[in-house]
Amino acid sequence: MSDILVWPQDVLTPLACYPNITPFSRSGGRSLGGLEPSVRTDLGFWTIDLSDIPIDDAAQRRTWLAIRNALGGTAGRIAVPAWSQDVAPYVDGKYEPETYLPHDDDTSFSDGTLYSQGAIVVQTVGVTPLAATVIRLRVIHAEADLVGVRFSYQHALYETGPVIDIDGDVWTVPISPTVRAPIPDGADLEFDRPTCLCRLSSDDQMGAGVDPVPFERRSVSFVEDNDYWNKLALGLL
Repeated sequence: MSDILVWPQDVLTPLACYPNITPFSRSGGRSLGGLEPSVRTDLGFWTIDLSDIPIDDAAQRRTWLAIRNALGGTAGRIAVPAWSQDVAPYVDGKYEPETYLPHDDDTSFSDGTLYSQGAIVVQTVGVTPLAATVIRLRVIHAEADLVGVRFSYQHALYETGPVIDIDGDVWTVPISPTVRAPIPDGADLEFDRPTCLCRLSSDDQMGAGVDPVPFERRSVSFVEDNDYWNKLALGLL
């Protein structure tokens, strides 16, 4: 997935992020008592709104236009951050920044940068197959509560529900939406900066122009790119 564009969250940082699951459901028709039962037929898809992104310099405006050009409307795909610090299972229950470490021999990368290591470490237990709705998670370095948290794996975003079982440091929890692609045993999951593979919700989402006020705010809406996951499952990618 190295060819997928990633939203530059440290350059274009919204003041608000709204990652929400839109469930698929159907009505069963009204009963004699006037009730209309709704049956859940699928675990849905994500929508993500990035609201009030501060834009106050040329570099940010150029980055915005470069992304718009690369996406070409709803045809393009991009990994969008789903800011989740408010529910992330930090060990101390409050936000912890990422840390940066050198190689084992105390050297850095060739450009002088260091390894980025998240504050939260949670791994899968066993293989989680395509379309699964339950996952087993092992707490390595995190708060011992994995209910109602979000994480991603290779830009597929998930949200956990009420706990099913706890066995030592292994949690079995339901997840939504259904697993987009198989997740191997022992996989490191992204809790610090989860992302979701998306496309623009409409072709005109990244409009921009000249504003005499040097400081402005922009917003953009995305929907999960389920076409990608479908093609991946069919072996077309």
